[in-house]
Amino acid sequence: MIAEVITDVSAHPVDRPFDYAVPERMEEVIEPGARVRVPFGNRKVLGFVIGIKEESDVPDSRLKPIDELLDPEPVLTGEMLRLADWMKQTTLCFEIDALQAMLPSALRAKYEKTVHILEPEKLAGEVAAIARNRRVVPVKEFGDRLLPALKQLAAGGAVSIETAVRQRTNIKKEKVLHIGGPDRLREIRESLPKSASRQAELIDWMETHIGMSVPSKDVMESAGTTRATIKALVDKGAARETEEEVYRKPESGLMPESGGLPGPLTEEQATAVGKIGEAVDAGRDETFLLHGVTGSGKTEVYMQVIRQVLDLGKEAIVLVPEISLTPQITSRFKRRFGPMVAVMHSGLSAGEKYDEWRKIQRGEVKVVVGARSAVFAPFRNLGVIILDEEHESSYKQEDSPRYHARDVAIRRSQEHGCPVILGSATPALESYARAHKGVYSLLTLTERAKKQPLPEVQVVDMREELKNGNRSMFSVALAEAIRDRLEKGEQTVLFLNRRGYSSFVLCRDCGTSVQCPNCDISLTYHRATERLQCHYCGHEEQVPLTCPECGSEHIRFFGTGTQKVQEELHRLFPEARVLRMDVDTTRQKGAHERLLRQFGDGEADILLGTQMIAKGLDFPNITLVGVLSADTMLRLSDFRAAEKTFQLLTQVSGRAGRHEKEGEVVVQTYAPEHYAVELAKDQAYEPFYAIEMGNRKRYSYPPFYFVALIQFSHEDLIKVSETAGNAVRYLSGKLGPDTVIIGPTSAEVARVNNRYRYQCLIKYKKEPKLAGVLTDLVKIYRSSWMKEGILMSIDMNPSTIS
Repeated sequence: MIAEVITDVSAHPVDRPFDYAVPERMEEVIEPGARVRVPFGNRKVLGFVIGIKEESDVPDSRLKPIDELLDPEPVLTGEMLRLADWMKQTTLCFEIDALQAMLPSALRAKYEKTVHILEPEKLAGEVAAIARNRRVVPVKEFGDRLLPALKQLAAGGAVSIETAVRQRTNIKKEKVLHIGGPDRLREIRESLPKSASRQAELIDWMETHIGMSVPSKDVMESAGTTRATIKALVDKGAARETEEEVYRKPESGLMPESGGLPGPLTEEQATAVGKIGEAVDAGRDETFLLHGVTGSGKTEVYMQVIRQVLDLGKEAIVLVPEISLTPQITSRFKRRFGPMVAVMHSGLSAGEKYDEWRKIQRGEVKVVVGARSAVFAPFRNLGVIILDEEHESSYKQEDSPRYHARDVAIRRSQEHGCPVILGSATPALESYARAHKGVYSLLTLTERAKKQPLPEVQVVDMREELKNGNRSMFSVALAEAIRDRLEKGEQTVLFLNRRGYSSFVLCRDCGTSVQCPNCDISLTYHRATERLQCHYCGHEEQVPLTCPECGSEHIRFFGTGTQKVQEELHRLFPEARVLRMDVDTTRQKGAHERLLRQFGDGEADILLGTQMIAKGLDFPNITLVGVLSADTMLRLSDFRAAEKTFQLLTQVSGRAGRHEKEGEVVVQTYAPEHYAVELAKDQAYEPFYAIEMGNRKRYSYPPFYFVALIQFSHEDLIKVSETAGNAVRYLSGKLGPDTVIIGPTSAEVARVNNRYRYQCLIKYKKEPKLAGVLTDLVKIYRSSWMKEGILMSIDMNPSTIS
């Protein structure tokens, strides 16, 4: 029996299956999708079995046997193996990268070199002292200095150096006490000497828990006893102690009032549920675009469809874009579907993710709620896949494999014969265009679920505020609205599209801003640490007291960050309780849940935050939303800038007045006349779509054209520009005349981490040769340019081209 194995080595020459002999002891149990440990070169590596066959082109004498089978039950299904192959073709990644992306990090390999002592009598000096009568010692304990000595000992047969392959996280186990019968307990009680009072007390406790199985740590806590006392009674036969597998429990987050019982559906919701339900019953892989205004009850539609799916004995995946959305939406699903729900997002520890994944793999849960990677949940009988806020750019993976969760969901739905629901108040232009063409089925929710009116939106021109002498970051209208809410005891959400204290530090005399030494970007000032930080490479430095260029003392902070807004709020409204929610305040595990719980419990009057608060929040007491810098993104050199601005303003406005109390939104901007700002005011998606589609058609951008971004980087500017030029010449000679190649040109941030970045953009409608030409370009890169230190990445349909 021969196994085809993809090895855990991301390199061009080995990006293919290798044949290994299956030892007789494994023949009965080995299956495609299992992980194995195999010899590769002079070391042992992790591998994935992708196929089993009878014959190999490799001669028997050269065929190496599999060293160890790590999974008696495969960790990847046949569908997932086919999906990995599809990802390799469509995203131009290594197959091993696609396979690894489907598994929790706990299952990835941890390589550790160990020295096995075969003839201890031959060891001497420091080597003998470190080994200290042990049979196996990690190589790192000997240090680099003793490696030559170890190699000599290995050549002489005294030791062997081997690579151990382990997974990163182990299964969690705990000791459980199985308490014996009354007769045995009485017998032991009578035989105890008077001095064994602690054992007698524990016997008394056990007599009230006869025949029960209790975790040993709970016994210690409940009976007020010690580990030694338990062991003494176990040795006497009063109880039996075993070690049993347990799951780690992620924080459950918020538990909102809504979500427990199905709510009455509006006519539009009922129509949507009915049409999706027909596809579920028919086992049809149809993609639905559920376009509903904010607060229109899209989540209730999801839950009613999932109920139908579960009644058919099938499973559901629900994707949400932000970790901050997960606590609220997870708790709603848990209230409705109880222990059938698993959670997968980046806020969990590696162990928690591993346990949630195992519940899914074992069929112990039927619904998964999570961020992008949850699209790979190892279900075998999917009934529906849902992407909430489908327009979000976080559904696109920025590193290899550069997949989009929407594309993976549609691919999986074709395998399982199930519908996909893409839900959004502001769908991506590409999705809405596909719905108009009939590629997706459009379902519309035009009213809020509880018939509440959309919040009243006031757009404030900050240029006029400046003219009138108001230099505060708050317009008069927003400051008055905040004061009014504080007096009424209602809550306010303030949104700022940034983090940090100020955007940059600038010299007022010579105009120099303090730049990162490694990247072509200004450093951001963080008040909490009194440091300047680069958000690209992580460089940090002290805030200068004088200008590094001209020596002037007139060096000031410019721009507006969340910390600065918080200080201004305390100055204007000293009585207000303010919670700040940005990347800096949510670094700690569970911080999102804690902050949202505090706000939901009314422990704060104002929630101030960045993008993570723009969507998903659903609290009854929020009646005011303030947007402090509506046009920040309009200044980006990105063809999606207007679309992202419209989406963000619409989403953040939708946080107000979602329940009984009416909502109000104040949008501050220096570009009130821009169509993205004007149309977001009324959540007028169709008019925005019409204008934006006209612009996209005029400039040949998606959805009229597909785009692919190729980026190069190197420490030498001339080297990287030459390589990019060579790549463009190669592509121009191979691709059709209707395909447009823009560049090579410097990236928007031209240098990151001391590496210069050049890029080119390919725009095409139909280019049958593209996949083959790009594959050949990757081969040239891996065989030639890579050796010169060039890094190249290809991103098909990137979320941004900057």
